[in-house]
Amino acid sequence: MKHQRIRPFNTKDTYPEQNLNNDLCQAVVANGVVYLRGQIGQDLDTRESIGIGDVEAQTERAMANIDMLLKEAGSSLEDIVKVTVYLVDPRYRETVYRTMGRWLEGVFPVSTGIVVQALARPEWLVEIDATAVLSNTGSAQ
Repeated sequence: MKHQRIRPFNTKDTYPEQNLNNDLCQAVVANGVVYLRGQIGQDLDTRESIGIGDVEAQTERAMANIDMLLKEAGSSLEDIVKVTVYLVDPRYRETVYRTMGRWLEGVFPVSTGIVVQALARPEWLVEIDATAVLSNTGSAQ
């Protein structure tokens, strides 16, 4: 079975200021699991950074990207089983988790939060990646 790759791109186009040349994609569907690339405050179509200096706006955009990518994969937020949150400042935790929580109300995924020194661009304050399991056969309790 071939994996479904959603929104492929090359880092030389995404990060023209960096000397990179990697073929990546925003999501991969493999064996009923959707693996998402870490999402940040960036418009996936224009590559424009959103909410510079505003961690809540960046979290909203990251979650909107996650929602959009899951839909493109035939999934939904309700299928998320794991999220990992990367913060550049622990003081952002409350705002980020409150914002993310509005998107994931009633979903109950497992979650890991990590404070990092920096993300790929200095204006990015939060990155969220998610893993979802397609629910086309019903849910296990």
